[in-house]
Amino acid sequence: MQIGNATYDSAEDLPDVIPVFPLESALLLPRGHLPLNIFEPRYVNMLDHALSTERLIGMVQPALSGSSQAKAARADEPDLCQIGCVGRITAYQEAGDGTYQIDLTGIARFEILREMPSLSAFRLCQISTGRFGTDFETDTDDEGAVDRSELLRTFRSYLDANNLETDWNGVEQARTETLVNALSIMAPYGSAEKQALLEAETLKMRADTLIAMTEVVLSRMDSDQPSTLQ
Repeated sequence: MQIGNATYDSAEDLPDVIPVFPLESALLLPRGHLPLNIFEPRYVNMLDHALSTERLIGMVQPALSGSSQAKAARADEPDLCQIGCVGRITAYQEAGDGTYQIDLTGIARFEILREMPSLSAFRLCQISTGRFGTDFETDTDDEGAVDRSELLRTFRSYLDANNLETDWNGVEQARTETLVNALSIMAPYGSAEKQALLEAETLKMRADTLIAMTEVVLSRMDSDQPSTLQ
């Protein structure tokens, strides 16, 4: 799998330890694209480190639990979900005020084995992609299992309900994996839903999960309930 100027064909092409970026409700998927604005000093340092090494960042969601007071006490070092996705920085722009705008391209999902001691402000984790070997494969039979027509029908219903428009010619020409992952990344859902989409074992399961979530949203909109899953 070619991403930018690097090739990732298996877990051996990734380092065992990477910097991680805990970000609530953010989702990166293999071969998906996630734009980010990096402004907090610790993560600007993380990006400087990544750009000077393998250009890799692990996106992972915080896994805060317990009381609001306990959450506030751990706001700077939250517990982490065990599953994330490693991405390569494929584009970046310096804003001139010490911040960055970047584009991450997903490579493979990973499992956190342990957090490593670090002298830096950002966090480092030892990871394993062993559970997700198929993420490195660009051509699989999984796309054919996705009910693409149902996915497009549900997506169209969501856009119509929210008075939104899209480039349907581009949507219809996109590969099924590209479509499923792009919709999953852009979907306005909460952390639990984003994590469920990330951890879906197959592309079909991710598509089915996305369709089910969107149908719940549409049902809530019909009954004048909040339109996002949080």
